[in-house]
Amino acid sequence: MQPETIAAVIEKTRGRDPLVHCIVGPAVAQLVADGLLAAGARPLMTATLAEAPALVQGTDALLVNLGMLSDEATRAVLPTVATAREKHLPWVLDPVAVGPAPVRTTLALNLIRHRPTIVRGNPSEVSVLAGGDGGATGPDSVLGSMKVESAAQLVAAQAGCTVAVSGQPDVITDGSRVVRVHNGVPLLTRVTGAGCLLGALTAACSTVADPFDAALAATVWLTVAAEHAAATEHGPGSFRVALVDALHTLDATTIARQAKW
Repeated sequence: MQPETIAAVIEKTRGRDPLVHCIVGPAVAQLVADGLLAAGARPLMTATLAEAPALVQGTDALLVNLGMLSDEATRAVLPTVATAREKHLPWVLDPVAVGPAPVRTTLALNLIRHRPTIVRGNPSEVSVLAGGDGGATGPDSVLGSMKVESAAQLVAAQAGCTVAVSGQPDVITDGSRVVRVHNGVPLLTRVTGAGCLLGALTAACSTVADPFDAALAATVWLTVAAEHAAATEHGPGSFRVALVDALHTLDATTIARQAKW
């Protein structure tokens, strides 16, 4: 992957101002919305059965994040995905806490059969999607990203999608190609919704690039922004604000050149 390609994806995303329909839980909604706006995209957050399948028709991409879904949102997911697929919209699945959570695990395994454009999850979540035991008891992973590379490749091959695994390093694969991104800072794990924001940013990038390039560019964008934020802010609260600022202020060339493979 050339830095010029990543820079181009970021510039095109900012230039398009894509509208991303985000089905997310309330705990992360503000960070996801603020981060998308800072990056040059626009959020739409409707998760009801009466409205979500209708409103997704006017958007550019869909994020389905399974963290803290209400009963109403759970019922809305499949019809909304079906409409997005009918409209040929890219959609991203973020299978938060699959494994220990029985309802969302069943839902996630069903959604995989609907061929998401990109799956973005932590190593334990990806392991579960591949048929393994993620070992987690909540939303945090107990596995390293390098341990689930083969599982990620299996999910990508079976679902015909790109899989982005968060960790150190982040791993992106389309089933054949594998790229490892060594950017990022530990403070990302101390901010609720940082991974959810990455899923939304990935959806935004998928409106202007193929899935592999979109997932890679979004990962580099967020993790490089995190490095800049951590250089000036030292606590999770101030880091959260600085991260949103960095998504907005960093130019695409700087982001791409600071990617670590």
